[in-house]
Amino acid sequence: MSTLIKNCRLLIKGKLFAKNILIKNGKIAKITNKEPKAEKVIDAKSNFVLPGLIDAHVHFREPGMTHKEDFLSGSMAAAKGGITTILDMPNTIPPTTTLDALEEKRRLAAKSIVNYGFNFGSTTENISDIKKAKNIAAVKLYMSYTTGDLIIRDFEAISDIFKASRTTIVHAEDDFVRDAVEILIKNKIRNHVHFAHVSSEKELQYAKSNKIKKQISVEVTPHHLFMDSKDLQSLGAFAEMKPGLKTERDQKALWEGIANGNVDTIASDHAPHLKEEKEKANYPFGVPGVETMLPLLLDAFNNKKLDLSAIQKLCCENPAKIFRIKNKGFLKEGYDADLVIADLEKRQAVRNDDLLTKCKWSPFEGKILKGWPVMTIINGNLVYDDGEIFDVKAKEVQYAR
Repeated sequence: MSTLIKNCRLLIKGKLFAKNILIKNGKIAKITNKEPKAEKVIDAKSNFVLPGLIDAHVHFREPGMTHKEDFLSGSMAAAKGGITTILDMPNTIPPTTTLDALEEKRRLAAKSIVNYGFNFGSTTENISDIKKAKNIAAVKLYMSYTTGDLIIRDFEAISDIFKASRTTIVHAEDDFVRDAVEILIKNKIRNHVHFAHVSSEKELQYAKSNKIKKQISVEVTPHHLFMDSKDLQSLGAFAEMKPGLKTERDQKALWEGIANGNVDTIASDHAPHLKEEKEKANYPFGVPGVETMLPLLLDAFNNKKLDLSAIQKLCCENPAKIFRIKNKGFLKEGYDADLVIADLEKRQAVRNDDLLTKCKWSPFEGKILKGWPVMTIINGNLVYDDGEIFDVKAKEVQYAR
């Protein structure tokens, strides 16, 4: 099957060019000024075309919490948001901390319509399984509390996990970021560490103001970029997540980190809970995000807060590089045909009723954003077209050694 996407505007060395993209057998066959023949033609209508987003931090809640989300509903929401690849987190029920649990999650994820990969959970007793786990993006280490019970505070055990894993994603808040860096330095560990959802000025300084900062990468989330602690007054539990919202100064530091290169990736930390769960006195922490991440960033572009090349770098190119995902993250001949077409002029409010996530709410409800994904193509297949979802199953991603 061949598909031609004509009248694209895409970035080449930071500048927008008009091009046509020929797709054959799920791959980008040619990026050209010409209009080669194809069995199917899609008119991008001079809209912006970028690589499909790679969201390296989602909680699709399967197994064990599928009333909140599952791989089908979560992937539909992701496709609508222009995300073509997700990496799922291990704090499910049971947690993904054994080889059997990993294989079971693989079986469950086969229903996904976006490409998928897995982060393996760490405990003080599963080092042998960490070493044996095949085709994983990274190992997740929790040094601070979150949904589930995977927290580790034993520095020797943390050192062993860092040594066993080529890339470790760390949930560390406040001074625990400094502790993680010191463990790396003290034990002369050269493996990569990726700090998830960094939310404060201090955490960013701890992560990037040291002699090993090249082996450390930093992720930030849209909710920490576009909300701050004042939003708790109006939204209450619906603005509660881990790590929590910080001050305007912290928010400004994250934006400065994007500008100066200290922030490496943006990920949604999609963590859905039902409305009725959030309305309880002992509400769970977390907010959904796969459908609003790209619209929020495109709106920020329209408001001159960041440029399109930064969005592409932070959400597509850098996640592919950091997690060594094969053939994804770039619009290049020979790469997988994962791409999103975005209408930079489309102005629309975030509406709970429009959301495909099972939880059916967003902390950004009512916010009018300019710039929305209108079409998503995965492995050469059209899976989202201006409100319509097509149930075409995707694939598990592969990693370079």
